[in-house]
Amino acid sequence: MRAEHRRRWLADSVLIFLLAALLIWPLFRLEYSTNWASIESTFIADARFLRDHWPHPNWQPLWYGGTRFDYIYPPALRYGTAALAKYLRVEPARAYHLYTAFFYCVGIVGVYWLIRAGSQRRWLAWLGAAATALLSPSFLFMTHIRSDASWLTPQRLGVLVRYGEGPHMTALAVLPLALAAAFIGLQRKQPAALALAAVFSALVVSNNFYGATALAVFFPILVWSLWVTRRDHWVWLRALAIAALAYGLTAFWLVPSYFRVTQANLSIVAERGNWWSACLALALAAAFAVLSWKLARGRPERAWPVFACGGALFFSLNVLGQYYFKFRVAGEPERMAPELDLALILIAVEGLRWLWTLQPARGSGLSPRLAAGLLVLISFSISLHFVRHAWRIHTADPNPRQRVEYRLTEWIARNLPGARNAASGSLRFWYNAWHDLAQLGGGSEQGLLNQNVVSAQWELALGEAPEPSVLWMQCLGVDVVSVHDQNSKELYHDHVFPRKFAGLLPVLYDDRKGNVIYRVPRRYPGVARVV
Repeated sequence: MRAEHRRRWLADSVLIFLLAALLIWPLFRLEYSTNWASIESTFIADARFLRDHWPHPNWQPLWYGGTRFDYIYPPALRYGTAALAKYLRVEPARAYHLYTAFFYCVGIVGVYWLIRAGSQRRWLAWLGAAATALLSPSFLFMTHIRSDASWLTPQRLGVLVRYGEGPHMTALAVLPLALAAAFIGLQRKQPAALALAAVFSALVVSNNFYGATALAVFFPILVWSLWVTRRDHWVWLRALAIAALAYGLTAFWLVPSYFRVTQANLSIVAERGNWWSACLALALAAAFAVLSWKLARGRPERAWPVFACGGALFFSLNVLGQYYFKFRVAGEPERMAPELDLALILIAVEGLRWLWTLQPARGSGLSPRLAAGLLVLISFSISLHFVRHAWRIHTADPNPRQRVEYRLTEWIARNLPGARNAASGSLRFWYNAWHDLAQLGGGSEQGLLNQNVVSAQWELALGEAPEPSVLWMQCLGVDVVSVHDQNSKELYHDHVFPRKFAGLLPVLYDDRKGNVIYRVPRRYPGVARVV
């Protein structure tokens, strides 16, 4: 790459990052938002625990009766957030938002890199980056997602701000960087690009498994598209080198037992896949391979179109297939709507390139270039509503200490240190954001070592009779149970029968606002328990 060419890439990258940062600027300054129902609380609490027990706690004694710290979640976001909190001396909540905001902007730059590396066209890369920041093509096909997006906020920003999908969106942000480096490195002898592809791939996996799943779909399509168009068998060896180095960079935490634990707990957070979906996916893969072989074999200029078409095809099958006809191989496909957006943007940009270069037919009233321009104008006009309100989706809570989640954890930290609480709802998610307090549950079921905890939580929340709940709590070493009725400002109200412990268990705390803490009678309180 010539020096002038590199300077243009760098200048464009910096400008795109700054524009993306301007679009989401309040997120960089946010500490606690008004969206207390967001699961970002889990990652904030986890990072706070790590900051206070730096550099590696080995064991997480506060969740699920104790579990291995490494099993709870991939390490990148939790360590990134904890490091920012520790060394910048900011609250973990602020550090979390800094981390996710930075990588969100990096993700817009990443799309620029990917399209520029694949298409070799600067204007297409700018167009793709702008579309990623402003648009969600999935809104055209999934009405409930569109209806859930205030001001048509793009999915990748909406799920980050509203639902706390920080690890997932960070992995998605790094994904195009990994693919761009792989696209360059796989074509020719570029050791630096291959190494970067491995590093970025490891970072994707180390942030989130949905991002890792997207990488596992995109990367084979990329390798195939380069091999089938170039017939260079070294492509496979280079791809193997990227995969081996990426795994080597994650092997210190991504051990076989981690896979087993995660797989065993997948049924808690996702429905099972079905056999016909797997068969359909394999049949579609075979059809794609045959068709791309016929149309693109030995034609290097078609590598990028093959990749763009393959990505759009398989993510449409996974996400839209689940939406329209219950297609499911594994996980929750609709959570990959942001990945579908990326795939659709890539194919849409490639379609605009094709339309731009198309020769106009004789006697045609509308030139292809004019049609392409109109499509771009119409598409981006839809985003004007979002641009006008972009800063309004980040709403800071000026009084976080008045929240029930904060008040209850403060009271328990002062009055019941060392007690294990059967917390529920948003209190459960925020329970360890400020203090080391033990609870029955935790924030990440994928790291469970004892699935009896799930049965106990089900009985507590949904069971009508109080006696089985009390027995479960005694068996699992629970000292107190916090219950929230419909008058509480706790957000989930998990307890279907919030009055079932009234008169049976002694009351330790009652704020007369729908929040009650009961004492659970135990013969042998403490860490060691006789069951």
